[in-house]
Amino acid sequence: MTAVTAQMVKDLRDKTGAGMMDCKSALAETNGDMEAAMDWLRKKGITKAAKKADRAAAEGLVGVATGGHVGALVEVNSETDFVARNDEFKDFVKNAAKLALEEEGDLDKLLVKKMGENDVKTTLTNLVAKIGENMSVRRTVMLAVNPGVVAAYVHNAASPELGKIGVLVALKSEAPADKLNALGRQIAMHIAATSPLALTTEHLAPDVVAKERAIQADIARQSGKPENVIEKMLEGRMRKWYEESVLLHQVFVVDGETPINKVLEKAGKDFGAPVAIEAFVRFQVGEGIEKLDSDFADEVAKMSGTKQ
Repeated sequence: MTAVTAQMVKDLRDKTGAGMMDCKSALAETNGDMEAAMDWLRKKGITKAAKKADRAAAEGLVGVATGGHVGALVEVNSETDFVARNDEFKDFVKNAAKLALEEEGDLDKLLVKKMGENDVKTTLTNLVAKIGENMSVRRTVMLAVNPGVVAAYVHNAASPELGKIGVLVALKSEAPADKLNALGRQIAMHIAATSPLALTTEHLAPDVVAKERAIQADIARQSGKPENVIEKMLEGRMRKWYEESVLLHQVFVVDGETPINKVLEKAGKDFGAPVAIEAFVRFQVGEGIEKLDSDFADEVAKMSGTKQ
């Protein structure tokens, strides 16, 4: 049996906000499995938090670049937020986003792309040596749509086109670009706030749906009601989860009452042409990176090959 350490309890508490004793019990019941312990807490109704990304540890910035029918995001990590506010670091991220757009969101091509006198990878290595803190170009992506526009939004902006959260939304439509950009920016703001898991229910990963269904079934069974009643309860719980997790079913944060799919329908009528979300992407600095210990710098450096 895996021994439950104080660090494990702290990590689980950071992820879920549950009490220390509850976290210790969850880890003991699940033999130290962090994912299973998070599920155990949810089933007990102790916490609803299930997204590991909510407690990310890495610092840095997300840069965005758009050009009509296309848009790109790039995430560059640093060890501290102090460096993320450095003007040279911000200039690097901004330029990297523009180059990512040229290289269609291909990370490998971006790292060898010319930036000034050197390529991106070498430029970052030189910046690491100058500032004295490890950094990495962690990931990049591009969206394209035609006809239509790729709109963008940056949350917690450090400067124009740089922030802690970056979102791209590809709106497919023959409507005027200015109207699409305005709507796209609002939807991107919504995505930054709600962090949907997928565009439609069909886009949800089957294993994610199965896992949530199992959790909700366990919660429903705690009511002690007959199985046929539990099945109806389960369908209601899953419907609510879809409304919270799927973009087209979410209530638009701008007005607090209209589902996104209805917002698109109304826009189509107002603009004189159908409007559809082709795709979206949301980057939050450090999501999925949970290490805060001393070897964090080594880990992020390995991602882009900047470790000496």
